[in-house]
Amino acid sequence: MEASAPTQIDRERIKELIEREEKVLDERTAGSAAMYRRANRTLAAGVASSYQVRDPWPIYLESGEGPKVWDVDGNEMWDFHNGFGSMVQGHAHPAIGRGITERYGKGTHFAAPTEDGVVVGEELAARFRLPKWRYTNSGSESTMDAIRIARAFTKRDTVMKIFGSYHGHHDTVMVSIGVPYDKIGDRDNLASLPYGAGIPDAVVQMTVPVPFNDADAMERRLERLIAEDRKPACVIMEAAMMNLGVILPEHGYLEAVRDITRKHGIVLIFDEVKTGICIAPGGAVERFGVEPDMVTLAKALGGGLPTGAIGMSEEVSSVVTDGSVYQVGTYNGNPLGMAAARASLTEVMTPEAYAHLDRLNDRILGGCDEVIRRHHLPGYSVGISSKGCVTFSPKKIVDYETFKENQDEELSDLAWLFNMNRGIFMTPGREEEWTLSVTHTEESVDRYVEVFAEMAAELTS
Repeated sequence: MEASAPTQIDRERIKELIEREEKVLDERTAGSAAMYRRANRTLAAGVASSYQVRDPWPIYLESGEGPKVWDVDGNEMWDFHNGFGSMVQGHAHPAIGRGITERYGKGTHFAAPTEDGVVVGEELAARFRLPKWRYTNSGSESTMDAIRIARAFTKRDTVMKIFGSYHGHHDTVMVSIGVPYDKIGDRDNLASLPYGAGIPDAVVQMTVPVPFNDADAMERRLERLIAEDRKPACVIMEAAMMNLGVILPEHGYLEAVRDITRKHGIVLIFDEVKTGICIAPGGAVERFGVEPDMVTLAKALGGGLPTGAIGMSEEVSSVVTDGSVYQVGTYNGNPLGMAAARASLTEVMTPEAYAHLDRLNDRILGGCDEVIRRHHLPGYSVGISSKGCVTFSPKKIVDYETFKENQDEELSDLAWLFNMNRGIFMTPGREEEWTLSVTHTEESVDRYVEVFAEMAAELTS
């Protein structure tokens, strides 16, 4: 990964550049500042979701088309944020627009099934190798219902998750996320800690975290839980990549987890809310060849509309089919969402689309690697299909502990500011990554690399 020792970057220089770039961004977004003052009167913190908060104000967007977005100040940007990975199809894709328009004229909501929902189920079953499906309206709903189904199927309560992984905002999985490095603790006995206020401790203690990329640690913890009569109902995990930037599974890790969960009769749930549809037609199931008992989807599934899904094996789905579990929701399988998903799956996210994404990601990763080598930066690029990032760390990151220990938060903040001020709309925060869309071009990814090279030059000159 390192051709030579990385440059020791002057920390004061980083702080100077952050201060300069923050000032520039504030000057460029006066319209967002005004919108924030208005929004703050009625919206808590001026936003619809806590993940949209930014100091001194959020960036309010006005429109998007293809690979670009425009904010309320008229700033035009290549979109590498893509709605936290939801818009891999690009904005206002004509095929999805036609599907929604045709459906609108026939009625937008019935709380009854439609043919589009059947077609989407058929597509998902073929892609993810799971025969039974149900719909939700978000990733949080998908993981929440999947865990309930797993509990009903196994008649057990405990849930095992990966330490540091986010699986939505319901209580069971708002556990051991965003933990300071000095509070991570012993990796063989990681603590269950609430992520924010309002989560009952009794629920928190029913969720047991283990480190990513360490199947042996998972099995050791499982064996102790079994000895304590706390055998988990399920293991829920991000399979294709842990979303701390991009942390890929080490060779053989997913296969080992599959073997362990099967041996102990524990339901294995692949949370592909952020990666399903985005990295291959069948997500991690296709990319890595490991088949779980359940898959959760959302984000990119709906092509811009709030749509989620749960895939299940025939055996696990029995508790839904026989009515033991009430998997319900007035808007589940909403006709507009199903029309958008059908158009996306059958007309947009084709084999050619994934080949295009792979080519573009190879190009941007290669460009970033060249910048890192040229300037001897402490970091490396990593990605998979539409997903990728530059990880500012002198060491390879393999789990949450190594992420918190090594990843440079200030450099991540500076990179975000550099991008925003030069026409690259990016996800904020050191945990996030880029998402390409099928409408991105070589011009767009080359611009990303140019901005990165500009930042590297200023840091090392």
